[in-house]
Amino acid sequence: MIAAAGQNNELGKDNDLVWHLPNDFKRFKQLTTGHYIIMGRKTFESFPKPLPNRIHVVITRNKDYVRAGAVVVHSMEEALAVAKEDQQPFIIGGGEIYTMGLMVAHKIELTRVHGSFDADTFFPAISREDWKLTSAETHEKDEKHRFSFTYETWVRK
Repeated sequence: MIAAAGQNNELGKDNDLVWHLPNDFKRFKQLTTGHYIIMGRKTFESFPKPLPNRIHVVITRNKDYVRAGAVVVHSMEEALAVAKEDQQPFIIGGGEIYTMGLMVAHKIELTRVHGSFDADTFFPAISREDWKLTSAETHEKDEKHRFSFTYETWVRK
């Protein structure tokens, strides 16, 4: 999984992020390019167009949903089956999809944004009983980044 979440696990509001971190966008692109990215319908529809050089797998309950640039499925199991040839598919959100993904993920690339935000969508809590933090790299706020943030890598125990 890959996500950016605030100190209280905030992901976004009104189907949009509540911060702008250019370096995090670059990291997301670097890590996910060439891979399957698994997401919910609302996340897919929040993109102006499909992200280049990635295969978009969209989970939706709507059996009639069809979109150019998307492989449409109706469960996490179907999404993982579609992406089985990829050694490292990425679950990219939103909130419900992350909750489903937490049950099957082996690794989480989490950008922890240092701040509290007004949000309506949240990342599930990471249990230290199940997950181990293996690396953390902090970046201070600067002229391009209004908030400091830490790249965290978590692996399932």
